[in-house]
Amino acid sequence: MPPPKPLIFCADDYAAGGAISRGIVTLARAGRLTAASVMTLSPRWARDAPALRELRGRIDVGLHLDWTSPFARAAGHGLPLGRALLRAALGGIGREQARAVIERQLDAFEAQWQAPPDHVDGHQHVQQLAGIREALVESLARRYPDRKPWLRISRSDDFFLAGIKDRVITALGASALERLAVRAGLPCASQLRGVYAFGEGSAGGAVRYMLLLETWLARAPAHAVLMCHPADGQNAADAFADKIAAARQWEFDVLNSAAFGQMLAQCGVVLVRGSAVLR
Repeated sequence: MPPPKPLIFCADDYAAGGAISRGIVTLARAGRLTAASVMTLSPRWARDAPALRELRGRIDVGLHLDWTSPFARAAGHGLPLGRALLRAALGGIGREQARAVIERQLDAFEAQWQAPPDHVDGHQHVQQLAGIREALVESLARRYPDRKPWLRISRSDDFFLAGIKDRVITALGASALERLAVRAGLPCASQLRGVYAFGEGSAGGAVRYMLLLETWLARAPAHAVLMCHPADGQNAADAFADKIAAARQWEFDVLNSAAFGQMLAQCGVVLVRGSAVLR
């Protein structure tokens, strides 16, 4: 019998809304997650940090670097994703500006967490964009020489499963970011799974997500990151969650079910912290 396959299971967007934070904490307490990524520009971060601190040592907690959300636009540097992609393609986001924005988000993370992030990834995968990726690697290597966070590389090399969305995300700069990180001595999770079209309608959404999840678990290579975006319920004040609210709910329902635990066993998967296996 082959040994269990270790995978990192990370929930994105912590602190983006109350239902999102609540769902992530519930799943982490149940052992269904091994990492969470925080949107430190959200005004909820200070309010939601204590619940996450109760899980210190049980899951990795990292920075979900943000350039494209309403929080980023309110902070003054944010851009719609299309404009951010265009700017990156036309020469990159200015490195000095990028460094200042990254440092502010790391400062906001540490102000509540009182420790360096275990990992760094990006909202809508902005950590890979030209200008941002160079400044990010420089900042992490300088700030954390003795405890380097691991980086999520948003890449899918599964030829049979990777769709257009996977391929676009990979092309944003996965290989360029990984090269920079390796030269700087930053650990990397070099494969990502969990990409799908959120807005294909809620009918059958949970069933479809369960089928996708089983495929990702079965086919992902060891030490890949499987990302998710769960929320436990909806809150009218959580405007951030509106566009994919249905997907967040069905993801939570599936991950919180007994069927998910059975799926892990059937696929021979053990969920691990990236900080334990990547350094």
